Amino acid sequence: QVQLVESGGGLVQPGGSLRLSCAASGSIFSINGMGWYRQAPGKERELVATITSGGSTNYADSVKGRFTISRDNAKNTVYLQMNSLKPEDTTVYYCNADIVRYVATDYVRYWGQGTQVTVSS
Repeated sequence: QVQLVESGGGLVQPGGSLRLSCAASGSIFSINGMGWYRQAPGKERELVATITSGGSTNYADSVKGRFTISRDNAKNTVYLQMNSLKPEDTTVYYCNADIVRYVATDYVRYWGQGTQVTVSS
């Protein structure tokens, strides 16, 4: 079994910062890409940021310059540092990871359970 466990969400004032973490555990051979998405009620899940195993990153235009994605391969963990938060960033954030469980097999995408981020004064 593989699990992705997220942490770090919460309530913050506009202009504040939060750091989300997502740790993968279980039977893991290797992890390819990892990422963060968010989904508001009644809307489609949208990409926030992704990072490859080599460290290349990609960001949604709405978060460029404010959010930073990083990963610790030794800990199978991906992070999302969120600065200059705005009320429109309020929603549930989900991490994902493309995990190879056994050598010479293809990856499977796993998702975390979601963590709520609320930006409000």
